[in-house]
Amino acid sequence: MLFSYLSEAAQSLRIWGTRRIVVTIAAAGASVFVIGLSTVLIPNSFFSRDIPPEWWDYPVWILMSVLLGLLIATYVREPGPRRTGSRGNKDGADAVDDDLVDEDVVDERAERRGGTFGTVGGMLGWFAVGCPVCNKIALLVLGYTGALTYFAPLQPVLAVLSVILLLVAVVVRLKGQFSCPVPNRERSRLS
Repeated sequence: MLFSYLSEAAQSLRIWGTRRIVVTIAAAGASVFVIGLSTVLIPNSFFSRDIPPEWWDYPVWILMSVLLGLLIATYVREPGPRRTGSRGNKDGADAVDDDLVDEDVVDERAERRGGTFGTVGGMLGWFAVGCPVCNKIALLVLGYTGALTYFAPLQPVLAVLSVILLLVAVVVRLKGQFSCPVPNRERSRLS
């Protein structure tokens, strides 16, 4: 099952157009910039960091930014004409089938789940690569010593969870694009 999800996600990536590729690069670049500046992985005068970054902060930061870029690009619609049925339905169907409604509900839940995984994964990643004592929430709850003693050792775990959640979100979104495609010229050539 996992391999079929990954296979469908890879097939979906292969049919991406220029628009999604550009959005992926732009969103990943923006993620690198915003997360890097706010966590001082990119040295700057706007923010400060009391504890220097760990060696693993940089690869997690880059991987997380790439996954965020991919995830954001899955929400971009490819240009092309939309097919309509004789009664004006978007999907080309003339009548509503109860089985299709149930599948739409399942697809909507999967889409929301992908968005939730992406949001939580992005937030966990930001906490993972940030300074443990510069995090106001950890500092208020645990204090300076507690943040160093308890929160700092959890940051690698947060980093792994972040990457896993973002990867799941991307795969769920990509799988849905290939499994339930909107008709376009490229997909018709693959079939």
